[in-house]
Amino acid sequence: MSTTAPPAGGPSVELDIGGMTCASCAMRIEKKLNKLDGIAATVNYATEKAKVTVPEGYDPALLIAVVEKTGYTAALPLPKPTQEPDVSGQGQGQGPDGADNPELTSLRNRLIASVLLTVPVIAMAMIPALQFTNWQWASLTLAAPVIVWAALPFHRAAWTNLKHATATMDTLISMGTIAAFLWSLYALFFGTAGTPGMKHPFELTLAPSDGASNIYLEVAAGVTMFILAGRYFEKRSKRQAGAALRALLELGAKEVSVLRGGAETKIPVEDLGAGDEFVVRPGEKIATDGIVVSGTSAVDVSMLTGESVPVEVGAGDPVTGATVNAGGRLVVRATRVGADTQLAQMARLVEDAQTGKAEVQRLADKVSGVFVPVVIAIAVAALGAWLGAGFPVTAAFTAAVAVLVVACPCALGLATPTALLVGTGRGAQMGVLIKGPEVLESTRKVDTVVLDKTGTVTTGKMTLVDVVAEQGTDRGELLRLAGALENSSEHPIAQAVALAATQESGPLPVPEDFANVEGNGVQGVVDGHAVLVGRVSLLAEWSLHLGPETAAAKTRAENEGRTVVAVGWDGEARGVLMVADTVKPTSAAAVTRLKDLGLTPVLLTGDNEAVARQIATEVGIDEVIAEVLPKDKADVVSRLQSEGRTVAMVGDGVNDAPALAQADLGLAMGTGTDVAIEASDITLVRGDLLSAVDAIRLSRQTLSTIKSNLFWAFAYNVAAIPVAALGLLNPMLAGAAMALSSVFVVGNSLRLRRFRTITTETA
Repeated sequence: MSTTAPPAGGPSVELDIGGMTCASCAMRIEKKLNKLDGIAATVNYATEKAKVTVPEGYDPALLIAVVEKTGYTAALPLPKPTQEPDVSGQGQGQGPDGADNPELTSLRNRLIASVLLTVPVIAMAMIPALQFTNWQWASLTLAAPVIVWAALPFHRAAWTNLKHATATMDTLISMGTIAAFLWSLYALFFGTAGTPGMKHPFELTLAPSDGASNIYLEVAAGVTMFILAGRYFEKRSKRQAGAALRALLELGAKEVSVLRGGAETKIPVEDLGAGDEFVVRPGEKIATDGIVVSGTSAVDVSMLTGESVPVEVGAGDPVTGATVNAGGRLVVRATRVGADTQLAQMARLVEDAQTGKAEVQRLADKVSGVFVPVVIAIAVAALGAWLGAGFPVTAAFTAAVAVLVVACPCALGLATPTALLVGTGRGAQMGVLIKGPEVLESTRKVDTVVLDKTGTVTTGKMTLVDVVAEQGTDRGELLRLAGALENSSEHPIAQAVALAATQESGPLPVPEDFANVEGNGVQGVVDGHAVLVGRVSLLAEWSLHLGPETAAAKTRAENEGRTVVAVGWDGEARGVLMVADTVKPTSAAAVTRLKDLGLTPVLLTGDNEAVARQIATEVGIDEVIAEVLPKDKADVVSRLQSEGRTVAMVGDGVNDAPALAQADLGLAMGTGTDVAIEASDITLVRGDLLSAVDAIRLSRQTLSTIKSNLFWAFAYNVAAIPVAALGLLNPMLAGAAMALSSVFVVGNSLRLRRFRTITTETA
């Protein structure tokens, strides 16, 4: 990421970047842009976007020219029909899943073709029984399209690197495959390798050779196939970056009933204007941000704010688009529409967080910065040494080419994708979905885990947690009568009481009379009793007052963040019901295991301080950040990061999506919204915090496996390079070394299948 200070007050320009093959490409573009006066740029390899802060009036064409001069493509995002945020997340011409992206389609086609053509080439080279007369010419026919056409992205990248005096793994892949191909052509047309009946024998002895009888087509084609596979699966996974934005904007209502001339008219929500009045019936989504004109209701805002308790609204109260009317009929006057709504602003927060997210340099590219120049230097030194010693030019070139061929990283092409495939496959079996290789590096560095309260640590649903009856009142009768009356209400708290009453008492009686008392509760007749259920103020209106012990229990419950419902009938207060969002059974054990992993848990919530402290104490969390607005959750994560922490965020709601995207590692509960899942790096299907522990453990072990794979893949190459430089490497030994390194890498990766999940017993 750039360290250049952005120009004060300057506007931002976003560019879609094309042609990047690794994280070092993003770093190169960023470095070039930041050299311009007054420019501060960050380039994200995962989303293939550049966010550039420029002076007022700066021409974006100058930025595009710099990127193109660096060897990549750049373009301004395609214009949208509305002013909503860019929800594609895919760059130019890309669909929701990247399936219609030309670059991804091209990569997939190259991979399919290379698999079909390369498998028989490798089989013929490695199995003498398949080496029929003139098999080497059949190998050439099959391998040539793979090396020339399928590997073209590597060759282009190598040429770009050469023009800028840099080297990556693409450089080594291109040089190795071209060297193997050209030398095979020389051996076939000018040496003895093209002779009918030529064989690759099983001779693993070290013996000098002039190279004229050796072909390396299986090496060149095999390397191309394996690395194309790794690149394809990596690119496909990171193409999902924009799905969170689409899912977020799709949360809103599609149609709205507008009041015009005293009549209701259904119109598309896009046609709604500020100042229009519209009707919201029970169960409907509120179309846009506005002010209640008439009516009272309870509004379920949990999907946007994370608040577990529905918000009571009446005339003059503000409401937010995409929240759900859970109670009575409302008439709302629109105040903000389109791109100005809170929903659209949250979408922009997700987009900004994704664009600015720091990416980790891939390990192979880091090592290649040293490995590639060293290999080239050894090949040149070997050529010069053999020529200087008076050996024939053929023998000298054989040694030099052998160095490039044996250094070409076949096992490197398998190191990351095989470990990722096995690790993510095992994770899927356990309910842990890991989105890509960049995610794994983040898990190693994380030291702080921010836990959203509602739906993550707690169930996210209102539940009856206690019943306190007045002296002389039967507890069961109190719950049965209150539940019967509440069963006729659509309020979420009422439904929690009714559910608990049904579970305890069975079928509930049907009220003979029922009325909703706006903003206060309900009243009616049940089994001949005149029953009141609601706020204490509702009972007070009928001169019903709680006894001292019950009133004290009510105060204690409210101090603990619980919602209290008072009940009375036949002229007397009968007791209170306590309703709350309860902690999941596994949350406390999960917090303990997170601490064992060296992580500091932080509870983050939009709920009040009392509720948050109560929950934190129950599960063993010391650090609490409460009463945080949805739009500020990402800011909290950013603040923790500015303190030097590496932050993981676990959440499940739409309000968590910007924070999940901003965090170094985002983990979304699969029981939550699609928006949270798409904005995260890891999805937890099980929906409990123990799966978050599993995710971090599995990710760290998978990363460790990738590192050991990379080490041994390089080790095989490094060990064989001196042998090749001495001219002692025959094709069969090269093929055996390649196969052995690949088998080792695959076998090492398969050990991840033995990874075991944490259960409540082991926790």
